[in-house]
Amino acid sequence: MIDIHHHLLWDQDDGAKTLELSLDMARIAAEDGITHIACTPHSNGFYEYDPIAIQSKIDYLQDLLKQEEIPITLGRGCDFHTSYDNIQLAHEEPRRFSLNGGAYLLVELPDHALPPTINEVFYQLQIDGLTPILTHPERNLTLQKDMSRIKEWLRTGVLVQVTANSVTGRMGKTAQRLAHELLSKNWVHFLATDAHNDTSRPPKMREAMEIVAERYGSDYAHMLCVSNPLAAFMDKPLPQQREMMDLYEDDAPKSWWQRLTGR
Repeated sequence: MIDIHHHLLWDQDDGAKTLELSLDMARIAAEDGITHIACTPHSNGFYEYDPIAIQSKIDYLQDLLKQEEIPITLGRGCDFHTSYDNIQLAHEEPRRFSLNGGAYLLVELPDHALPPTINEVFYQLQIDGLTPILTHPERNLTLQKDMSRIKEWLRTGVLVQVTANSVTGRMGKTAQRLAHELLSKNWVHFLATDAHNDTSRPPKMREAMEIVAERYGSDYAHMLCVSNPLAAFMDKPLPQQREMMDLYEDDAPKSWWQRLTGR
């Protein structure tokens, strides 16, 4: 399995606090069957994202993993917040925040509201050659009440990543319900851990992958946990995807005559 959303780096953001914890998280991930991890620290008003310093940490940690015989390959990405400064930097340096300097970019929305210009942000990122991956929409309080915006973004080429712990129910019943609603429509492209520690938000995907395989098919589970994230990690086109259901269904309420005639 390949994990493209993971706060593994120590003393970088609200993820691992110590180098020892980073190593412990990597061990847990490897034992769970994860082979690749994109280290994706936040870039927001609280945490500075310095690609050179972050890459230096990744290189140091990769050497330690080799010494400790922990079979994990590390990469670099960003939990990209849609602040004005970030959007300007991404426009000037499109590969500054992306996964391994490629075309895929994790985009995190605020928990309690949607930026009024988010459609324009997604459009500008795509014009700049990036493919936005919307992270954990099932946990966004606004989207939990109205999925129509997700449909709108999917139509324009935005991809969707769901948190493994949402699938299992550890992120709450509402996040779990929406995660499975997205999965049932084939609206999900990636599962990821969004791991922050080794207890409440651990780096595990196996259980979620098995649930997806049982409910929606082993091919879909493999796509979300292996083939799609590996393609993003390696900056390759995604393989052929399942057809998304209800994506182009008319959202406008039907009149009594349309309901009667089925038009």
